[in-house]
Amino acid sequence: MQAPPRPYWQLNESVYTFSDWSYHAVMELDTANSAVSSATSFIVNALSKAIVEHRLAPGTKLSEQKVADQFGVSRTLVRQALFQLAQNRLIRLEPARGAFVATPSVTEAKQVFEVRRMLEAEMTRAFVRDVTPAMISALQAHVAQEKSAVERQDVAGRTALLGDFHVRMAALMGNEVLAQMLAELISRCSLITLMYQSASAAEHSNEDHADIVQALAARDEARAVRLMDEHLHHVEAQLTFDPKAPGNTLSTARS
Repeated sequence: MQAPPRPYWQLNESVYTFSDWSYHAVMELDTANSAVSSATSFIVNALSKAIVEHRLAPGTKLSEQKVADQFGVSRTLVRQALFQLAQNRLIRLEPARGAFVATPSVTEAKQVFEVRRMLEAEMTRAFVRDVTPAMISALQAHVAQEKSAVERQDVAGRTALLGDFHVRMAALMGNEVLAQMLAELISRCSLITLMYQSASAAEHSNEDHADIVQALAARDEARAVRLMDEHLHHVEAQLTFDPKAPGNTLSTARS
């Protein structure tokens, strides 16, 4: 039987993905049910990662046959994967037209950030209460990775890392439910930032994260909460709401 996915905080890769299996390893599972489930999960993870890392732009059509050809699987498995992605609000399914990468509206963008501010303010307070040196070290290492990705202009890497910071906080607290909720919200934010965020926003976000970690390390709850709120307002304020998304194709999904 397939082992359950490891908790987010035990993964080395982005928290937007839930396993580190290779596709060929997935297809070698012993039972047919496990193989089908794992293959579907692989497609979901690969497409989610491509969307989050801006390799599939909002509005991109995801043809069942093209996805099936790309991953070497049946259209039935692709249909299952697309249904899961639709549940996660990363794609939309349109009758008689097919599947498309979601295109968040301005209203939805504002609502997502409003929900994040409410959740993350309380998360920050709880983090300060339970903080340990190991948790701070983990966040400092993460911020250093962000900075490196920003400096080498690794768009895909910095996008995943900047989003992961917030989920990592919840994961380090051992709160898997909160981590899952934030992962979904931040996945939606990735689409929003792809459509609306200015080019200089990534560097500012990394600097904000470094300041938040300093406040957490000092156990300064009021400052940490204020910095988190300011950070999320800052990110939202940098959204131009003038979408100019790149026209990427499905061939980038397995890159």
